[in-house]
Amino acid sequence: MSTKPSKAKEDGSNKSTRQRAPRRRHLRRLLVATGIIVLAVAGITVGLTSLLSQKSHAAQITCGTAPSSCGFPDATNTGVPSGTTLKTVGTGAGQVSSGTGWSLNSGGWVAVTGNGATLSGLNIPYGVVISASNVTLNDDKIVIGGLSSIAVSLRHTSGVTIQNTTIAGMDSGANRVMTGIKDIFSDSTGLTVNHDNISLAETGVQVDSGLVENNYIHDPGFIAGDHTNGVMSNGGIVPLTITHNTIFNNRSQTDDVGLFEDFSAQANRTISNNLLAGAGYSIYGGNTKSSNGPTSNIVITGNVFATNYYPTGGAYGLVAYFNSSGLGNSFKNNTWDTTGATVPSP
Repeated sequence: MSTKPSKAKEDGSNKSTRQRAPRRRHLRRLLVATGIIVLAVAGITVGLTSLLSQKSHAAQITCGTAPSSCGFPDATNTGVPSGTTLKTVGTGAGQVSSGTGWSLNSGGWVAVTGNGATLSGLNIPYGVVISASNVTLNDDKIVIGGLSSIAVSLRHTSGVTIQNTTIAGMDSGANRVMTGIKDIFSDSTGLTVNHDNISLAETGVQVDSGLVENNYIHDPGFIAGDHTNGVMSNGGIVPLTITHNTIFNNRSQTDDVGLFEDFSAQANRTISNNLLAGAGYSIYGGNTKSSNGPTSNIVITGNVFATNYYPTGGAYGLVAYFNSSGLGNSFKNNTWDTTGATVPSP
């Protein structure tokens, strides 16, 4: 920026300054014009940014009809990858009945007893019982069914990973699977459930700690007396994170994500960035049994609620039993899929 000349020079006492003055006036005009152009360009940029932002937001609306188009999990990006060749577990010709750390039990289940075992590329028509630690299930297909059937049971484990695996019941009725993945004693730690496709189950995942991420849980099975759940916990304070899943429950009960105080208080739970639709309520927020103590550090954030089955998200609403005044509890930045509108705290 030019320095303002002194009054003496402006009065003509300095000839060279007088001669340069027109150039300065020209420079000022040039700078003003440049400023106007800059402001105009800035305005156009802001306008374009706003339009692009609106377009981006619009692209996220109705994610419920095509989750992967919005970056959420669905059949296109979870479970056993397309084109994977699986080897069937069994005792017939061409089948396998054991591997390092695991074997097909005579009782009719796959027993995983070796720490560090990896089961990969298997078609398993049996329940898998894991009683070892640092076990990995990867690129497996597990299909079983029946009244009390469990596809993957965890028994006093740590560090188990279940990923890129397809878990399903045999049909949507009598041969639905009771639970896709279950921590039997609620004491397993370090669990990761990632990129799995789980369907035709009464309950998709039943755990009390760990990470449940990037899964597609949908089309539950049902027999009389079932309480249909997507991901549920019966209590606990060891951190549980349920994030970036697509959970669709086309029934009128019970939940997509359910925190219940059946056995103890609920604390240190994060439910974030999920795409949820259906059930009785999309989320049960944990404050279900006051005698087991108040909830705390229940964080529900960034979730998208779709109206695939009910205009209210769930048959009776979005969220039940959430204590907004509990220590560390938070409900924020949750939105409706169809409008992008913010969902107020319950």
